[in-house]
Amino acid sequence: MQEERRLAVLRAIVEDYVSTEEPVGSKALVERHRLGVSPATVRNDMAVLEDEGYIAQPHTSAGRVPTDKGYRLFVDRLTTVKPMTGAEKRAIATFLDGAVDLDDVVGRSVRLLSQLTRQVAVVQYPVLSRSTVRHVELVALAPTRLLVVLILSTGRVEQRVVEVAEPMGDEDLADLRSLVNRAAVGELIASAADALRALAGPPPGPAEDPAVAGPEDATRATSAASSPVVEALLEAMSDHRSDERVAVGGAANLARHVDSPDSAVRPLLEALEEHVVLLKLLGEAGADGAVTVRIGREGPYEQLASTSVVATGYGPRDDVLATLGVVGPTRMDYPGTMAAVRAVARYVTRILDEA
Repeated sequence: MQEERRLAVLRAIVEDYVSTEEPVGSKALVERHRLGVSPATVRNDMAVLEDEGYIAQPHTSAGRVPTDKGYRLFVDRLTTVKPMTGAEKRAIATFLDGAVDLDDVVGRSVRLLSQLTRQVAVVQYPVLSRSTVRHVELVALAPTRLLVVLILSTGRVEQRVVEVAEPMGDEDLADLRSLVNRAAVGELIASAADALRALAGPPPGPAEDPAVAGPEDATRATSAASSPVVEALLEAMSDHRSDERVAVGGAANLARHVDSPDSAVRPLLEALEEHVVLLKLLGEAGADGAVTVRIGREGPYEQLASTSVVATGYGPRDDVLATLGVVGPTRMDYPGTMAAVRAVARYVTRILDEA
């Protein structure tokens, strides 16, 4: 019973400190929260919490503030993540459903997260290597010029213009389109690339998989065009720049923390310029949709020891393609932030599922 009561005192201290930005005293706790005990008992509980390292006194005669250890216990003992209201859910759905492509989805997500949490939002672009090929389209721009369009499961679209050696008719183009789609659609990038290389290579011998379509299935024009088309697709598939791309929003929210005693504004502003740093801050997201919280010194960078990160993964059909989350000072509304991060990730996943 004493443990549960002290947890209730700690929870009240965290909530008050997050909302007021001021150290919390025992008198304020008794007045604002129905703890069901006397002020003397609250003071005794605060003394125990301080001795155990869950709260600290910033200076003499001040109230108490949570430590990283206190925030961690608070987060770990949350029985449920604060649910989003119906109005908030409708607002998220309306805002994200209007997205027209992957860049728009990412851009809208980062703006929405920063608005919901009043923190800095970070959204990683889907990692190319975890994507599957959804469709390959070939469009004739001229008799010997083709537009090659690669569409991935993430919603990412890559386009390349290629020159072919011989003019291609509609039937030739349809044959080549069918060949590359049979080889690549539904495959992970690495497997699709291998299948396409085989398609452009010599006819399969007896020891090779006869299920892989080879140039012998094609007309002369189709066979001649397969190499430059495959080369263009392989180039699009090997473009790993997106694996380190992130979108950042809400940097202006840091202005609220400039004068805070635990301010991490300057090092965090510097970190926003380094995408590799932000990716490491977000960490590896699991495939179970769990929201992870790293508080203060739990993170990978000493200079960001006053920073917390709330993150989760997203992706279609339970495939985690990337991570999104929120970065901010340790004094943040963890229940609300966790709810917002989880909700936005679920909506982005749904959009990618339906794309």
